Amino acid sequence: MAIITLTTDIGQQDYLVGAIKGQLLSQDDKLVIVDISHYLSKTNYPQAAYICSNAFKHFPVSTIHIVILNFFDADVNHLLLTRHNNQYIICPDNGIITMITGAKPKELAKIAFKEDQTLLGRTAIIAKAIAYINKNENLAMSTDNSLQIVEKYPLKPTVGPDWMEGQILFIDNFENVVINITKDEFEEQRKDRDFSILIARNEQITTISNNYASTVEGDRLAWFNSAGYLEIAVNKGNIAGLFGLQGFNEKMNKLGLVSQNKWIYQTIKVFFKEYT
Repeated sequence: MAIITLTTDIGQQDYLVGAIKGQLLSQDDKLVIVDISHYLSKTNYPQAAYICSNAFKHFPVSTIHIVILNFFDADVNHLLLTRHNNQYIICPDNGIITMITGAKPKELAKIAFKEDQTLLGRTAIIAKAIAYINKNENLAMSTDNSLQIVEKYPLKPTVGPDWMEGQILFIDNFENVVINITKDEFEEQRKDRDFSILIARNEQITTISNNYASTVEGDRLAWFNSAGYLEIAVNKGNIAGLFGLQGFNEKMNKLGLVSQNKWIYQTIKVFFKEYT
């Protein structure tokens, strides 16, 4: 049985997610469909990539991942089909694929549709494409590097001799904040030195905890989460709301709106003790 994952920005208040699943099952009623999230941010591609990449890697070989994000943001007449790490990803050609994979995939194909088609018109084509993939295990896709697609790439932390600055990637339902600094990147820059993580307004964290149980209620803590990223939180509190932390917002950034509000922070800085 083929496994399909569905990750979208369309929410679950209406019939659309159910209709898309119906389209898929109409092509093959033996499909296993797994919901990852239906609340991707249309303006926060780093967040979407964080959710997708860290979920996808735990699925079996040949899983097919459907990503519906900003389907109508630009006038295009195709979707992308890629094979990455022995799994398939179907998504719009708007840069999200390279945000997820970190590089232009070596195997690519384009799935054509009409520009005036509705969301369900486009997902019906996806359902047919998946039926074709399942019937053709040795699916041939282009390995021509000249195939043009929209490319965007994950934000990387900026570093100096005694500091590093990371972007806020994700804020969960408990308002814990994930930063785009991995444990390896942190330790490489740290070099066994003492450090302080500046949250906002001179609030600091100076230790890395193993988990929430190693702190008491109300304590601020930093730890490396299951995906290997730096996460800051307040034990049984909401650190994002408390300190005005906000995820990266591409449209607000372009308009310069974020910088006008000094109480909104999109980055977290880490300072390391200078060598003596």
